[in-house]
Amino acid sequence: MADENFVQGDGVPTQLFDWGKLKWMASPEVNDCERFSAGVVNLEPGKGHDLHTHPDSDEILYVIKGEGEQTVDGDTREISTGEMVFIPEGVEHGTFNTGWEPLQLLAVYAPPGPEAELAEAPESEIVPPGEAPTRDD
Repeated sequence: MADENFVQGDGVPTQLFDWGKLKWMASPEVNDCERFSAGVVNLEPGKGHDLHTHPDSDEILYVIKGEGEQTVDGDTREISTGEMVFIPEGVEHGTFNTGWEPLQLLAVYAPPGPEAELAEAPESEIVPPGEAPTRDD
């Protein structure tokens, strides 16, 4: 299990999808974080996820590296390193990697909850801490 205040990526599970992977490094399950959750998202080149909403949580996406398209409430824009996107609760949104390398994002939900819903999705594979996340497609 992760240290409560200092969390390494190999100390938390990986949520693996056909479009990429997520590591939630601040959440009620990891370190009793009750007001928000935060994690690193890696979207593979040419991949994205369907438009969706989080009815009870605001979301912030910060682009750590890469480039892509972000749709928020029907408005699609190019995003790249150093940009931040705010998505209010209940607003439809989606992200697509338009680049040749992984699009890496810091995702924050307030309050937490959507990260647990993602873990329960039928297309999600949970890889235990310390194991290399790979997908057989």
